[in-house]
Amino acid sequence: MKTKKAAQKKLALALFSMMVPGLVYLIINNYIPMVGLIIAFKRYDYSKGIWGSDWAGLSNFTYLFKTQDAWNIIRNTIGYNVVFIALGNVVAVAVAIMLNSLKGAMNKKIYQTVILIPYLISMVVVSYIVFGFLSQENGFLNKIITMFGGEAISWYTTAKYWPFILVIVNLWKGFGYSSILYYATVIGIDASLYEAATVDGANRWKQIWHITLPGLRGTIITMVLLSLGRMFYSDFGLFYQVPMRSGLISSVTDTIDVFVYKGLTQLNDVGRSSAAGFLQSVLGFFLVLTANTIVRKIDEENALF
Repeated sequence: MKTKKAAQKKLALALFSMMVPGLVYLIINNYIPMVGLIIAFKRYDYSKGIWGSDWAGLSNFTYLFKTQDAWNIIRNTIGYNVVFIALGNVVAVAVAIMLNSLKGAMNKKIYQTVILIPYLISMVVVSYIVFGFLSQENGFLNKIITMFGGEAISWYTTAKYWPFILVIVNLWKGFGYSSILYYATVIGIDASLYEAATVDGANRWKQIWHITLPGLRGTIITMVLLSLGRMFYSDFGLFYQVPMRSGLISSVTDTIDVFVYKGLTQLNDVGRSSAAGFLQSVLGFFLVLTANTIVRKIDEENALF
């Protein structure tokens, strides 16, 4: 009995020792910096420091809603994220199902590697790849347009094209990672279910509809809930680097993050920038709580908590 308890304590000690590095990193990187949230409520002065700066109350929070571009940046942030979540998950699920349909382990590994490459590329590099396609003088798309007698388009000064461009770039860069997560769930579905469906005469589409998609439901809900937590954030590189910081298309490319960055670099107002980040986190937190509550009422097993 003592030997068994000693073995359990030894195992627990080993597990805790493995946890310590990650826990220390979490505390240093995620929790200690939270003390800096006090800056959001202060009129930060570099000469006085964080604790010596004057209190600003909630004025740092209200500036976002008082600017002329307030509605525009909030609309862009939420609107793009809704489209990214919807299309991103649909495309990722479709690709995961197609990966599962491939024959041969080598083919699956090759395709998984190929679709994951864009996710690993820096957004700065992606911005220059996009520029190679959209450059007015030497861009690939304009070369094709002029080849067929059309007139070259000034992509970086025409706002109406950019909602589609940004959605396409986001999908191209991110669908590989998400599809592999879904693929890991697909391959975990009991193969006997497909065998039974085949015996009952179900074709491939019916198997996907009645077996694969229900099997993916929990993962889809989890991914959507996690994405909702970032609803008020945006990929800074996507909205700042890819449009090449063009002010002529800012009406469709500026999001809260880009607006705050521009405000910080131009006005050097740390308090307002901190307040915007704090507000984004709080709104995302309540959005996840609300969505999770709804999911728990409909399907308690697939709720996050």
